[in-house]
Amino acid sequence: MPLTGKFVVMGVSGCGKSSVGAAVANELGISFIDGDGLHPPENTAKMSRGIPLADPDRAAWLIRIGERLAALEGYVVIGCSALKRAYRDIFRVKEGESACFLHLEGSRETLPKRMAKRSGHFIPVSPLESQLDTLEPPGLDETAVTADIDQPFDQLVNVLVAKVREESS
Repeated sequence: MPLTGKFVVMGVSGCGKSSVGAAVANELGISFIDGDGLHPPENTAKMSRGIPLADPDRAAWLIRIGERLAALEGYVVIGCSALKRAYRDIFRVKEGESACFLHLEGSRETLPKRMAKRSGHFIPVSPLESQLDTLEPPGLDETAVTADIDQPFDQLVNVLVAKVREESS
């Protein structure tokens, strides 16, 4: 499947959606939107207390992200967990085209270590297990690129940028 101009950097907490997404967007010369900034205040409050979000909590947020993707012209990268196929389907329906999902994959050993090193982030380590249990990796019929986060940051970004460029040409 060919890649589109709309890229969603997806994965569980601590995988690097914001930092990797911003770096990929920068390398491609396009805009980056951090999906965390689109959460309703009540979601942010829950996650700050270490309470995992349930599907009803995520619904308005996912719709907002899908609407934002649909409203934007051209190429864009947005960071969003997009943990379930049903969530990713919301984006596909809202935007009217198939976004490319850049899935950042990490092990149960790597992720908590990365989360512990973060400073100034509102989500603690506690909801990670819930997110890992919820995660449905992209299927073969979804437009997606999966990359292992257990590599140097610059290398991870270069792998994703190369794949995007390769598939987009």
